[in-house]
Amino acid sequence: MKRVFTLLLIVLVLSPVLKCQPAITGMYTDNLKNPLGIDSRNPRFTWIIESADHDVKQIAYEIRVGKTRDIVAGKPVWQSNRVSSDKSVHIKYGGTELEPSTRYYWQVRIWDNKGNTSSWSELSWWETGLLTNDNWKAKWISPQEIENINTCYLRKEYSLSGRKNISSARLYISSCGMYEAYINGERIGDQYFTPGWTSYNNRIQYQVYDITAGLKQGTNAIGIMLGEGWYKGRISRNRYGSELAVIARILIKYDDGTEELVLTDDSWSGSDGPVRVSDIYDGEIYDSGKEIEGWSKAGFDDKAWAGVKVQDLSTDVLIASVSPPVRKHEQLKPLSIFRTPEGDLVADFGQNLVGWVKVRVNASKGDTLILSHAEVLDKNGNFYTANLRGAKQRNIYICEGGEQYFEPHFTWQGFRYVKLEGFDNDPPADDLVAYAIYSDLEETGKFITSNPDINRLQQNIVWGQKGNFVDVPTDCPQRDERLGWTGDAQAFALTSAYNMNVNSFFAKWLKDLAADQYPDGNVPVVIPDVLGKSTSGSAGWSDAATIVPWAMYEAYGDKRILEEQYESMKLWVDYLVNVSNNLLRNNGFHFGDWLFFSLDDDNSGRSAVTDKSLIAQCFFANSAGIVAETAKILGNNTDYKYYSGLTGKIKNVFFDEFVTPAGQLVSNTQTAYVLALYFDMLPLEYREIAAERLVKSIKAYGHITTGFLGTPYINHVLTAEGYPDIAYQLLMREEYPSWLYPVKMGATTIWERWNGIKPDGSFQYPSMNSFNHYAYGAIGDWMYKTIAGITPLEPGYKKIMIKPLPGGDLKMASGELKTYYGLIRSEWRIREDRFALEIEIPVNTKAEVYLPASSPDLVLKTTGLEPGEFSSLQRIEDGKVVLLLGSGVYSFEILIKEVI
Repeated sequence: MKRVFTLLLIVLVLSPVLKCQPAITGMYTDNLKNPLGIDSRNPRFTWIIESADHDVKQIAYEIRVGKTRDIVAGKPVWQSNRVSSDKSVHIKYGGTELEPSTRYYWQVRIWDNKGNTSSWSELSWWETGLLTNDNWKAKWISPQEIENINTCYLRKEYSLSGRKNISSARLYISSCGMYEAYINGERIGDQYFTPGWTSYNNRIQYQVYDITAGLKQGTNAIGIMLGEGWYKGRISRNRYGSELAVIARILIKYDDGTEELVLTDDSWSGSDGPVRVSDIYDGEIYDSGKEIEGWSKAGFDDKAWAGVKVQDLSTDVLIASVSPPVRKHEQLKPLSIFRTPEGDLVADFGQNLVGWVKVRVNASKGDTLILSHAEVLDKNGNFYTANLRGAKQRNIYICEGGEQYFEPHFTWQGFRYVKLEGFDNDPPADDLVAYAIYSDLEETGKFITSNPDINRLQQNIVWGQKGNFVDVPTDCPQRDERLGWTGDAQAFALTSAYNMNVNSFFAKWLKDLAADQYPDGNVPVVIPDVLGKSTSGSAGWSDAATIVPWAMYEAYGDKRILEEQYESMKLWVDYLVNVSNNLLRNNGFHFGDWLFFSLDDDNSGRSAVTDKSLIAQCFFANSAGIVAETAKILGNNTDYKYYSGLTGKIKNVFFDEFVTPAGQLVSNTQTAYVLALYFDMLPLEYREIAAERLVKSIKAYGHITTGFLGTPYINHVLTAEGYPDIAYQLLMREEYPSWLYPVKMGATTIWERWNGIKPDGSFQYPSMNSFNHYAYGAIGDWMYKTIAGITPLEPGYKKIMIKPLPGGDLKMASGELKTYYGLIRSEWRIREDRFALEIEIPVNTKAEVYLPASSPDLVLKTTGLEPGEFSSLQRIEDGKVVLLLGSGVYSFEILIKEVI
């Protein structure tokens, strides 16, 4: 009995310590979780810490890296030992030189400011890629003498020793075109549209797959299907090449330490197959009568197949993938299958999505099924495809007979509605399933309010991001475009970083921007560049070269993206200096404030036309300022002095050219005032005048008039200048033009135009009218920052501002953001006479928390703070109580009549 009592006493004494012991709960290597095949020689480690205690900070860490799961017994290749530092994000590997094609394991433990030490974390790992292209050994190969050069099959058989045990096997593969790979009849991996879209003349990604479980003793077979994808065809404007090609190597490691390679060379065989046509715009034609049974299995007789030719292509362009791949995600069944007034059989999936429909059918040999895709119905309820322009966006399946399943391979569609042709009977809903397909980005944000229309708006923003983040940030996913428009991307970059972890996604895309940038510094308006130089250099589009890297740095605190893009950023600003007229950007091509509010037959000047040179000057100054700040962060004082001085000169030119003595801008539009205020183009004494004129314009119109370049900033400016009520009025407006007008019209994604569908259900602009176009979704950044109140005060949220600002008719709002430090949460509610706020601050950060009360005495209740802490941690700023808090969960209640 005494022994039991002693043990119980020990547990009771230790339990508070155990409860507060910090734990490592999330680990990233180069911003990815357990990445297979990265070419970084100095990968960086990030970890998330959790603790039940408050105000917990890391004061030291220790990392160890090894080649075996038992790092200690296997002798670490690097052990940092204890490092006194609060850094837990992007810690660079500092060990011996990494070996190619090798798995490394790592662990971390930390010490906190409460005297606690965490246990060693669970093992995380990464696997190096080839590290150098000399290691490929393989050759690029293409099929020859086959009927269909749009798509093809390639195969090879190889034997493995039956006397050795395989320890690991990896497939390294890339292509000019898109590929699907098979081992012994089974598809390898769950990635789609590989190797992804890059500046193919400069960079082609390769992927690495673990195929250990797919191999067997004796004879094995590898099969590869190729399609045009982005590499050739209409979408690429024949910019890259005319022939499909693939390169692959299989590395097999045995338990005895020996290795074996299987490579692409002239011993492979090629054939055409059932995919007769595959085009990103037009869809696929699949003839199941031409299927080749067992083509990717061992023992298949390929004597009748054609040979292959070795292509004289370099491996120097090959790089390991740096961004999460495209995968299948949500599955949607039709809400209904119905006949339109014109008699078409149509399935409605209830959500405008990007992907494809998998169909099950029991048909006769030779029956042809046609699945055509559309985003909307016309005002009479008929299937509408005029907005697709030249894109057919349909998949055609020729049946072999019996029960079959069909889905495409190298294309996708943007749709809510699918027209079904060739079916003997109306198919049951279970025979159709729509797959949403997009880059596999971790969802990091959540935002919800008491207003269901605002919630639908947020859902539309997220669905627009999903549908247009298909390896590159596209403008739209349905018509004959689907390009990486830079203007859309820069406008939406900050919003996208709330919704998902887009760090690696944009890092990959920005490297292609730098690769496609012209030698003189000019930046194309689509990346990868398939349009050429005719429209390059457009203000607000080409400025993505500076705006997007800076946005990623703000969101993730990742200095490497600034280091890697700095020369490109400088080159762009230097180009602007060289082509300007004494620092006045009044030349060149510009899209301007794209799709601003415009009236047909406008004879009274009500269309909100903003001078393109005024816009260009604002973005010129902004880009120069970003380069200056980047130089400062990177420690380049010479560049900092030059570009900060340049920024001031550009602003002076703006003031002289575009501002009247009375403070009016030469373009008296909302966008003009928004850009002038947001980019700090005006002397302090003119800011109040500009803000008043902005508000006057909004009241005169009764609504927003901004286009792609003004919209991302308008509510930020109104809030900062003391007009949050006007910002809320714009957000809550339900009539055209507004954010909620499409919601009221049944939209499930963001529209390209404020009036994509008119109130009577008709379409005014059929030739350019996308219903999945995220640019106007940039309001999401303001909703997170202002309504939920979550803003980084230091890059990557090492220091946070939580400053919710209630408004409109909202009675509740909740925002969450998963950062590299952990979860930030801000939730407020208005109940009767009380305003309640609950927040969560992650470990190893601190936050300035603004309470909407003019005095600490008006805060009725707090939790998460010890007695006396509240008064010692607070200050008054701009008539609000401000607390400086460390990690933990806190809640507050304030009398509603005192809410500011």
